[in-house]
Amino acid sequence: MKVLIADKFERSGLDGLKATGCEVIFNPDLKEESLRKAIEETGADVLIVRSTKVTEPMLESGHLSLVVRAGAGYDNIDITAASARGIYVANCPGKNSVAVAELAFGLILALDRRIPDNVADLRAGKWDKKEYSKARGLYGLTLGVLGFGNVGQEMARRAQAFGMHLAIWSELGVEVDRSGLPIDMPLLVRLRPSSGYPVEPFAEVCDTPEELAEKSDILSVHVGLSDRTRKLVNADVLSRLKPGSFLVNTARGEIVDYDALALAVKERNLRVALDVYAKEPASAQADFSDPILKLPNVYGTHHIGASTNQAQEAIATETVRIVRTFMDTGRVPNVVNLSRHTPATHVIVVRHHDRPGVLASVFDMLRDARVNIQETENIIFTGAQAAVARINVEGEPSDTLVRRIRGSNPEILDISVVPLGSSASSYQLAKSQSAW
Repeated sequence: MKVLIADKFERSGLDGLKATGCEVIFNPDLKEESLRKAIEETGADVLIVRSTKVTEPMLESGHLSLVVRAGAGYDNIDITAASARGIYVANCPGKNSVAVAELAFGLILALDRRIPDNVADLRAGKWDKKEYSKARGLYGLTLGVLGFGNVGQEMARRAQAFGMHLAIWSELGVEVDRSGLPIDMPLLVRLRPSSGYPVEPFAEVCDTPEELAEKSDILSVHVGLSDRTRKLVNADVLSRLKPGSFLVNTARGEIVDYDALALAVKERNLRVALDVYAKEPASAQADFSDPILKLPNVYGTHHIGASTNQAQEAIATETVRIVRTFMDTGRVPNVVNLSRHTPATHVIVVRHHDRPGVLASVFDMLRDARVNIQETENIIFTGAQAAVARINVEGEPSDTLVRRIRGSNPEILDISVVPLGSSASSYQLAKSQSAW
């Protein structure tokens, strides 16, 4: 299997891919037309990228079967074009979550204690202890976490260590237990120090970003970029923040309306820290300017949230696992572009002897009847003498067709059709398995 890597990648990952028997082509400088040509000329089966954009012409130019985003977000890949060509797209969720949370909390501390300004003045030979002694401190403040995925949960753990209150919002919704703790957080997180601290709900779950902003002293953005979240933090959300509040964005620049944010900085004295921007250079080193970075009370870093050695090693290991699994089994871990809902309406359950051609004959008859197959699964029993196939189809096969299929091959032991998603479909499968 040929693997083309068109971005910076850890040595451990390169060695791991080679150890699987892959032919690895490593050229981190490939971009745009040069990448398209490389995909075409190498005949690569797998493409691995970090921030490099993967466009429709690239996906159409070669024979790719899999694109791996060596990171969490995948908005740099044309998912629609990949899906149209049957190319898997996978990512490495959660592997850089700690790194992003660490930077986000570093930026929060920098905003509160004005650390960059401290350093700049000292380097300029200016001592101003009176001015830089002014800071609120984080203890007892409310951290609003916009998005409660892997990074958001890492933020919650750190907020508790700093003695902060927590408010959260997630576009997918968040379930909480009776203590106020989101149910997907470890039990340990809800425990408070025993030395006099009162027991209290861990987090307040908000119904809207606006409600979250109202309750937050610090709003930290951790949602993925999609059509639904583009400019999610807009003028309305920003207007709900108290004057002097902090806003931190280590997610994607497009999630925040930076024009509205610049106005809020000027009019409402917001303090802001940004690691991401709406228009970033395509290369790792370039001239860069964004008007919002020229405002007082705004700090910026260079989109480095995921860029720790620990995070990159973890991502490399996960990337190797994805490629190895695909090579060994044909399955893709962390795939992001499979349909959750197909047009299938019914499941055909076929109990049959495990013999060559049995399912092929079933598929031929379904084709001739113009019954479209959406998904199929064949479960083999101990001894490999019998199997049960589940064939999800679009539309209900006629009774006549079912009878023809049943009588077409003596190796077919039983066949039934039930509506997909009904309790009957699960029951029928169990019945077919137990009856044999």
